[in-house]
Amino acid sequence: MGLLSARRGLEWLLGFYFLSHIPITLLIDLQGLLPRELYPAELRNLLQWYIKEFKDPLLQYPQAWFKSFLFCELVFQLPFFPIATYAFFKGGCKWIRTPAIIYSVHTMTTLIPIFSALLFDDFSKASGFKGQGPKTFQERLTLLSFYAPYFLIPLMLLLLMLRSPSYKYEEKRKKK
Repeated sequence: MGLLSARRGLEWLLGFYFLSHIPITLLIDLQGLLPRELYPAELRNLLQWYIKEFKDPLLQYPQAWFKSFLFCELVFQLPFFPIATYAFFKGGCKWIRTPAIIYSVHTMTTLIPIFSALLFDDFSKASGFKGQGPKTFQERLTLLSFYAPYFLIPLMLLLLMLRSPSYKYEEKRKKK
């Protein structure tokens, strides 16, 4: 009973993660990719507040490499979010295994250069970030804390898909 309830608890966490990711992607993240005119002033102001408060240079001055990640989020991840939300709230949907593995590996892979940029990039005026960005190590860690769940939750998802017997297909062998 304990393992079953732990798995269901993790499935609910994943369901809420994917459900919450839909508005975050549409209303915040994609402002770095889509035309400014698509967003009302209130949402643009919310993004500007976040950028100023947490010194996020990736969303303030999105570089081409970061825009490519936002494009992948729009084209590949966003359509997956409602499907994953359904699968994890329902629970035990073995058909979600392969798409969930692809999503988790893709997402974790995109976070590696993001973490590297936030930790090691030079945000001085000479860089493409125009002097905007975290100045102290503490500010870098604070900014990393916003991005970290998008690595850690996909890691949990990957481990669940690879290790849980509930998500493994049993191989059917033909009788001779």
